[in-house]
Amino acid sequence: MKKQIIVALAIALGGFSFAQKKELKAAEKAIKSKGFADAVTALNAVEPMLESLDPKLKEKYYYLHSLALFADGQGKDADIDVALKDLEKLEDTYQNEKSELKTQMTNDFLQKGNKQYEQKNYGEASKYFEKTYDLNTKDTVYLYYAAATAVSVPDYDRALVLYQKLKDLGYTGIVEEIVATNKETGEVDTFPSVSMRDLSVKSGTHENPEIRKTDSKRGEIVKNVALIYVNNGDNEKAIEAMKDARAASPNDVNLILSEANVHFKMGNMEEFGKLLEEAVEIDPNNAELRYNLGVIAAEANHPEEAKAYYEKAIELDPKYVNAYINISALILSGEQPLIEEMNGLGNSSADNKRYDELREQREKLYSDAVPYLTKALEMAPKNINAAKTLMNIYSILGETDKFKEMKAKVEDIESAQ
Repeated sequence: MKKQIIVALAIALGGFSFAQKKELKAAEKAIKSKGFADAVTALNAVEPMLESLDPKLKEKYYYLHSLALFADGQGKDADIDVALKDLEKLEDTYQNEKSELKTQMTNDFLQKGNKQYEQKNYGEASKYFEKTYDLNTKDTVYLYYAAATAVSVPDYDRALVLYQKLKDLGYTGIVEEIVATNKETGEVDTFPSVSMRDLSVKSGTHENPEIRKTDSKRGEIVKNVALIYVNNGDNEKAIEAMKDARAASPNDVNLILSEANVHFKMGNMEEFGKLLEEAVEIDPNNAELRYNLGVIAAEANHPEEAKAYYEKAIELDPKYVNAYINISALILSGEQPLIEEMNGLGNSSADNKRYDELREQREKLYSDAVPYLTKALEMAPKNINAAKTLMNIYSILGETDKFKEMKAKVEDIESAQ
């Protein structure tokens, strides 16, 4: 009697196996004809008895299920997430097919992510970049893209999780680039291989071949983590994040600037200034550092010190437009007390004499500011603020021709905006 029961069960199990094979074949056929919904239906019939399947058939199920849910990129986000999990369950068979499908998915996610990014749909772009990373966990740059685009949404909570992953992975973003200088343009071009670069050098179109490393993104990541904490009102965590990073790389100028930026956001101007000074000691030829120190000095009402910093920035970078503009602003800031005194004078001969003296001082301020504004406008022809300020100065100074010329320039700039 027991023997008959065993035989009966064996027959029953054989029937189940046959039915499952039939459904798998039906799913496979549907996928080949792009009938992904029909394939999912057939596979749903197999799922309840999945654990009883032979290991090879089980892997076939996971492979077909991932294909059906991905649906050549047309699947819903939730279905694609399941498809990604199915792929990871393929351990023995279907390795070549798995690799091909991962490549197809990667290309699809990147294409969609880039398209969403170009359309400024940063939230969607971030999700596609994260999916790309999930498929290729060694390519951590995709996780970086996902975090950076999440910040642009802004979706700070999501960005914080992604940045923390990058931090835990020790991501720096440093890569080697194969480069050479283009003789015609003077620009540094990158090449996909050393052989292609060397061929360009040999043909005479390029020179100065080298392999260089890109800047680390560690400072940017730590800065963004800290700024997210600041935005969330958690200043202690922000400072703690910076201290951890600085302890590992105390002389990293980018990290110093990132910490300075956090203090600036928090309103800690004294600490902000100290950190910039520290950065200047490490990188004395950094024009941006000098410029920022000038801004701090100006806000602290130390105009001469501010001007010296701005002039140093210009010395290091003669095309630093904002430094020219800020120097002119410093000069013109001396106008207000002159105007106040002029308005408070009476009609006596002594008052009239003083009025003329103040008027001359005011005109000298304008004349001193003109060269800086002119230089800024030469380098940034569309700078409307510089153009309007020059126009007003020429009007007050009575330089009619220059006033008309600058008035026309202002109108041209405004009409183009």
